[in-house]
Amino acid sequence: MRRPVGIKDVAGAAGVSVGTVSNVINRPDTVTEETRRRVQSAIERLGYVRSESARQLRAGRSRILAMLVLDMANPFFVAVASGAERSARAAGLGVMLCNSAENPAEEATYLTLFSEQRVRGVLVTPADTSGRNLDAFRRHDIPFVLVDRVVPSADGCSVSVDDVTGGAMAVRHLLRGGCRDIAYVSGPMRLPQCQSRREGALLALAEAGLPPVSLRHVEAARLDVAAGRDAGARLLGMTPRPSAVFCANDLLALGVLQTLYHAGVRVPEEMALVGYDDIEFASAAAVPLTSVRRPAFRLGGAAADLLIEETGDGAAGHRHRRIVLQPELVVRASTLSRTRG
Repeated sequence: MRRPVGIKDVAGAAGVSVGTVSNVINRPDTVTEETRRRVQSAIERLGYVRSESARQLRAGRSRILAMLVLDMANPFFVAVASGAERSARAAGLGVMLCNSAENPAEEATYLTLFSEQRVRGVLVTPADTSGRNLDAFRRHDIPFVLVDRVVPSADGCSVSVDDVTGGAMAVRHLLRGGCRDIAYVSGPMRLPQCQSRREGALLALAEAGLPPVSLRHVEAARLDVAAGRDAGARLLGMTPRPSAVFCANDLLALGVLQTLYHAGVRVPEEMALVGYDDIEFASAAAVPLTSVRRPAFRLGGAAADLLIEETGDGAAGHRHRRIVLQPELVVRASTLSRTRG
C-alpha cells in the first residue's frame, strides 16, 4: 500500500521547514504570499490531507460529535439526525452517526468506541432503559445530551417531546369521532415513549368517563412496519374488532394499514387509524394517515445546540437544561369521515 503523504513530504517538496507548512495550514497570515503559494502548490500536487487525530492531540478537543439513534430505518430518526447535523455544521463540527438498532449490547459497544475516539460529545437516544450503559459512559467524562428522552437527574441535558400530551391528542381525536372501542398498538413497553403515549391515551379515556380496560393493548416486538403487520393480524382476530387503533409510531400504523387493506377492512369506515411522528410516508400512504407530529428536525438541532454550548468556549457558563417540545395533531383520511361534523 502507498504510504500516506505527511507534512514532512510537503515541506521537502516546497523547500521549507515543517513549521512553515504548519503555519500555512493553521496561521496563513504569518507566512509571506510567495511561500504560501509554494506550500499550497505542494499540498495539491502531493494530495496531502492533514491528520485530524494529530490535530486533536495538540488541541485537546475533537471536532466530531457522535450521535447514537435507536433505528436508522425509521425516517423520524433520519430527520432528527439532519437537524443535529445542521447545527453541528454551523459550528464548524461534524457528526458521526451510529445505530443501536434498539439493542442495549450494540449501544454499549458504540459508547465504548466513542470513549476510545475521545469524541467531543454524544447525542444519544438510549436503548438500555436501565441506565447502566450511560452510567459506565459517564466515567469517561465525555459530555452527552439525551435525545427523545428526559434526563432522569440534574447531571445532564435532554431534549424530548411531550408524549403524554401527544397520546392524549390522538385518543381525544378518535373519541370526538364517535369511537369508543379503541386499541393501542405499541412497541416494546420497556421504551419510555411507548409508556408515555399509552399514559396519554388512558388520560383521554378517563376524561371521557371510560375505564382503563376499555383500551385494548397490542404490544409489538419492534417499532417497524413488519411488526405493524403482525399487530394488524392480531387486531383482526379480536372479537369484537376495535373501531379505532392508535399506534405508537407511523411505521406500526403503516403495517397495520397494509394488513387491514389486504383483509378488505375499510379505513376509516370500519376501523379508524392514527399514527405517531408524522414521517413523510404518513401522508403518502394508500389511505393518508392521521398522525401526531413531532418536530424531529428541531429536536435534533436543539440537542446539538445544547451539546455544542456545553463543549464550546462558553462551557463555563453552561447550565444543564431539559427542553420539552410540544406535538401537534395532523388530521388526514384515515380518521376523516369519523370526525366530520
